[in-house]
Amino acid sequence: MDIDDLYGAPLDRFVPQRTELAKALRKDGKRDEAAEVAALRKPSVAAWAVNQLIRTQGRSVQGLFEAGDALRSAHEQVASGQGDAQDLRRATQDERAAVDMLVQAARGLLTSDGNELSPAVIERVAETLSAAALDPEARARVGEGRLERELRHVGLGFLGDIAAAPAGAPKGKAPAPKRKQDQDRKAEARQRERAQALKDARATERDARRELERTTRATDTAQERRDKAASALEDAERALADAQAQAQAAAAAHDQATQALERIQTQ
Repeated sequence: MDIDDLYGAPLDRFVPQRTELAKALRKDGKRDEAAEVAALRKPSVAAWAVNQLIRTQGRSVQGLFEAGDALRSAHEQVASGQGDAQDLRRATQDERAAVDMLVQAARGLLTSDGNELSPAVIERVAETLSAAALDPEARARVGEGRLERELRHVGLGFLGDIAAAPAGAPKGKAPAPKRKQDQDRKAEARQRERAQALKDARATERDARRELERTTRATDTAQERRDKAASALEDAERALADAQAQAQAAAAAHDQATQALERIQTQ
């Protein structure tokens, strides 16, 4: 068993297998690697689901990445005045279709309790897949199949603006503004709004991530304590069974010795 196996295992087996792997590494004298394994965080349900998709849906995952590349390319073409808004719309639809295909596969996954993934988890899976399609850093993290937390991409606010361009606009050109100054002012206002929205979103995500990390650590610690307690109980039960067997054997030997003594005394 290695780290890749750990992230591919059923979610409820992550902590026990992490403990087993760390123990095995320590036993082999690989203390640094053991410490690294022990520090691994249990994935969220959405991250676990994405990890399973990476392992089982290789062709669809590759299709998602290709659709994301095509979408970014289409946007760059339109932004430079050389592309077609219709091509951008098609690229957007293809990317969404690729996400939907993987989301459908995720719906077939079951939680450790044997239940289907909740709608909230499915939504986070979709957000993570979109991030992997469009953001190179997110793609690298998702592609490893060792994701611990779901991802969210907030850097493509341009899509709504460009995709909504009038269908009759000249190919490769944006609609001509009435006055360049008005256009510049509007563009600056949009940039400020986006910058503020991005700042607020990052702050909210950062606070939520910290709280999630705190509660996850607490959950993992409690899980480890429970596992250790269960292991200690098993050891104690085995020791008790051995002691009881030895006591029964000793009692039987004592009875035999007593009977032998009585026979000698009565002769």
